[in-house]
Amino acid sequence: MSRIGKQPIVIPAGVTVSVNAENIITVKGPKGELKQAIDRDIKIEQKDNEIVFTRPTDQIRHRAMHGLYRALVANLVKGVTEGYKKELELVGVGFKAANTGNILDLALGYSHNIIIEVPSELKVSTTTEKGQNPKIFLEGIDKQLIGQVAAKLRSLRKPEPYKGKGVKYAGEILRRKAGKAAGK
Repeated sequence: MSRIGKQPIVIPAGVTVSVNAENIITVKGPKGELKQAIDRDIKIEQKDNEIVFTRPTDQIRHRAMHGLYRALVANLVKGVTEGYKKELELVGVGFKAANTGNILDLALGYSHNIIIEVPSELKVSTTTEKGQNPKIFLEGIDKQLIGQVAAKLRSLRKPEPYKGKGVKYAGEILRRKAGKAAGK
């Protein structure tokens, strides 16, 4: 058995979970509603305030999907109750971030500013404090969407290994290289 797949998901108070005929699970909570399609081989049982996932066989494909779908639904339940946050940091001289609603304006050392429209499901905010690197905060209920948008923002200027300049996740540890003086 999958260690993750066999763990039941506890449904907190205020959250409703429903599964329709096409095996699409819908989770509604205080922060919103999320849907996830589940493979037809994986069976979903709802007992009291728990959801249990079972698989038909021990094939590699079924074992992989067992843990996957349990983790995805657990993320949905956590998203509609608590939500998710991601913080990015801009390291570099002259790097700036500003937002107007869901339009993000980034100055990342290129000849022009980069303007990105963040999906409406997410809430974006920026801070610039004296002596600190500019920060971008992403908040929302969909963990996958937050991760995808954060990865897109990071890919605009990945942190380089010598001075660490670029867009990085807050708390990310970068492998640094010695400069050319170390080569002698």
